[in-house]
Amino acid sequence: MPYLRGCGNDTHIGFAGWPYSFVTALETGRTSWTTPLHARRLAPDNAATVTAGQLRDVVQQLIAAGQWQPDDPDMWIVADAGYDGPRLAFLLADLPVQVLVRMRSDRLLRRPAPPRLPGTTGRPRRHGGEFIFGDPGSWTAPDAATTTDIRLYGTVTARAWHRLHPRLTHRTAWTAQHGPLPIIEGTVILLQVDRLPSGATAKPVWLW
Repeated sequence: MPYLRGCGNDTHIGFAGWPYSFVTALETGRTSWTTPLHARRLAPDNAATVTAGQLRDVVQQLIAAGQWQPDDPDMWIVADAGYDGPRLAFLLADLPVQVLVRMRSDRLLRRPAPPRLPGTTGRPRRHGGEFIFGDPGSWTAPDAATTTDIRLYGTVTARAWHRLHPRLTHRTAWTAQHGPLPIIEGTVILLQVDRLPSGATAKPVWLW
């Protein structure tokens, strides 16, 4: 459970606080203003389930209100590294959404399993080679790459690798899943910039 800090009489007192999950809408155009749409308190073990339920409610309300039509582009769901992107994508796969989540820089994902050769015996492989965020030798050539010069950030480079997935286990969010666990493939994007406007060290950003 997180702890909040309160101030009073020149003292700092820590007390237990409840975590909440918020869904907000980012306004169009070049702005950082957001509109809160939904809030729900989290229990210790249900963050992904609660978040997916909130997002499903919001998306279905937008569709019912006519804010999204069948010919419109998919809606984007953007979340920080504390959210389980593959889990959200799995739970919301039936909705017209695209999930974009920042990932920690110490993650390891898997490539697709190689084709099964004729005459091969034994159980088919479900996972291919490793893609280790911290090991450039495991990346291979990107499927797409762009470079752009921006006044505030200098040279900005984005590289993308398709069809990467986590190797799931029957633990945490997947304990109730019966049978083989799903293969949830996505595109991994590595974003790098020369500098930050604040002068802080520019670290790479991983997105899935």
